[in-house]
Amino acid sequence: MDIPPGAIIVNVTLPDSLPDAVDVVIVGAGPTGLACGLELKRRGLRVVLFDKGCLTNSLYNYPTNMVFFTTPELLEIGGLPMTSMGEKPVRVEALKYYRRVAEHYGLEIRQYERVVGFTGEDGRFTVSTADRLGRKHETQARKVILSTGYYDKPNYLNVHGEGLPKVHHYYREPYPYFDHDVLVVGGKNSAAIAALELFWTGARVTLVHRQAQLHDNIKYWIKPNIENRIRVGEVRGYFNSSVQRIDPETVTLRTPEGEVLLKNDFVFAMTGYHPDTEFLEQHGIYFDEETRRPRLNSETLESERPGVYLAGVLVAGMHTNEVFIENGRFHGGQIAADIERLLRPCGKICAKEM
Repeated sequence: MDIPPGAIIVNVTLPDSLPDAVDVVIVGAGPTGLACGLELKRRGLRVVLFDKGCLTNSLYNYPTNMVFFTTPELLEIGGLPMTSMGEKPVRVEALKYYRRVAEHYGLEIRQYERVVGFTGEDGRFTVSTADRLGRKHETQARKVILSTGYYDKPNYLNVHGEGLPKVHHYYREPYPYFDHDVLVVGGKNSAAIAALELFWTGARVTLVHRQAQLHDNIKYWIKPNIENRIRVGEVRGYFNSSVQRIDPETVTLRTPEGEVLLKNDFVFAMTGYHPDTEFLEQHGIYFDEETRRPRLNSETLESERPGVYLAGVLVAGMHTNEVFIENGRFHGGQIAADIERLLRPCGKICAKEM
């Protein structure tokens, strides 16, 4: 191209992508996020889901051999039947089912694209994201639904050595730990299942729990099994005890009888998880000081920030044991009905400039 004499050349840096525009952005592509997406799409609204990981990333990170404590029909969304080989579905069956739901409804899901944040106001939000290659994107949306769950924020022990490579806050499968000394921290389902599977695979397992006994809510077919393994000494158990420090070849426990030093190769801290409250509060979602629940409309699930909705376990705040897939899946219908009422008051999508 010929440049005219005297022309001024200006270097312009373009964004990685130009803003897209949709009716609703959903942050999180788990079962509840999918339920929200399909209910909105059924109503003729354009919706896009973002997830920092893969589709149903939390389920993918569940233990490989996990069995759901429910029946298949209670995991169903969108009217699609779910089947399983046994009475209770397993992890791989759930992954296959929710993938089929996403395909059946043609949901627009952007995997491995983290939502960095969003700005703006009801009817005119700008959602900023970053994909796995580090490229930045912006999407304009009239409404935002947060369905980020809680599984990616572990409850840390906050002890010396917790950052060592041998310490894990997620348990997948037992095979790599055969013939090793393994400490499992916790007293609920995840700790009991991990301890049993590790023991069955030939690990030397110690379980430590800060309470006097294992939690009563452990699955009924798991609890007597782990209790018997501890009773006969096949799994060593320390109760009313806690981890004091973790070192490369040992762990130190604080017990009623004093400090106990154990030889150790790996630690699984199965101490639970919590919502990303810092991200929520940065975006106008606040929690009641007494109940630790987010302040929202219980019928529509719209938060105090107009145009921003909460779905799934986020609705329960710190009470993460109150909302599961079985009841969180209905949040999609609640939210979609309210958004349709607001965006389609005349029975059709009302044009509104972004």
